[in-house]
Amino acid sequence: MLVNINGEIKPLAEARISPLDRGYLYGDGIFETLRSYQGQIFKLAEHLDRLFASAKAVLLDIPWSKEELTAQIEATVEANGLTEQDAYIRISLSRGEAGIGIDPAVEVEPTLMVIAKELETPGPEFYEQGWKVTTVPTRRNHNETVNPRIKSCNFLNSILAKAEAKLVGADDGIMLNQQGFITEGTVSNLFLLKDKQLKTPPLSAGVLAGVTREVVIELAPSLGLTVKEENLTRYDFYTADEVFATVTSVEIIPIVEIDGRVIGEGTCGPVTAKILKGFPRPE
Repeated sequence: MLVNINGEIKPLAEARISPLDRGYLYGDGIFETLRSYQGQIFKLAEHLDRLFASAKAVLLDIPWSKEELTAQIEATVEANGLTEQDAYIRISLSRGEAGIGIDPAVEVEPTLMVIAKELETPGPEFYEQGWKVTTVPTRRNHNETVNPRIKSCNFLNSILAKAEAKLVGADDGIMLNQQGFITEGTVSNLFLLKDKQLKTPPLSAGVLAGVTREVVIELAPSLGLTVKEENLTRYDFYTADEVFATVTSVEIIPIVEIDGRVIGEGTCGPVTAKILKGFPRPE
């Protein structure tokens, strides 16, 4: 793997970030995870828009334009020989190298890192079998602490939720907010189908504005579906006809069991399969 650090592309073994980088010391940074289809980066503009929105929210000045970041991403993909393959891409920006102390007002240059590697997409059985998930004790960050709409490098909230899910043998954890409403999975947005209507938690519940989430919302009308954003409880998900998660790297993940309750027939539902089939992949 070749890694891009501040515009210099080097082998992984030679790529270095300072021990005093605020991203390492404090999780003081932001990131985006993208994917490409045979060299075509999916929804790049939308991901960069969200990156810049996160930066503004955390008072991080990005010294590169969107066009310059696009060039850095494309150069990293090309350097890794991934122009004709599906690729996983991550772009990270920390506030940069500074002395010890949390004051963000120090004079510092942000650190840019771009990683690209081959994306091993799951086979048909993954989508047929789906995920068995559980609600976890760790709650989603409150909107007025670190707002979940910020794609922050401090990912401990989701890491703890993933660990709790794994402890009980689940594929992933579903996180509730402080009011007990469903928010999202550890790295995914959630949808349910009930009486031929798709429902998903609103952003105000403490949800990342997922790029793939938005793709499904835009796709739904062409498939004869309506989408409603509303606060949802565990009961709503337990009694749903179908449930699925959206994740950039694998698009749609059927959820077949929640907290021991089988959803629908316990396999990928027909509407979920319809959305997966209609997903707008680049040609």
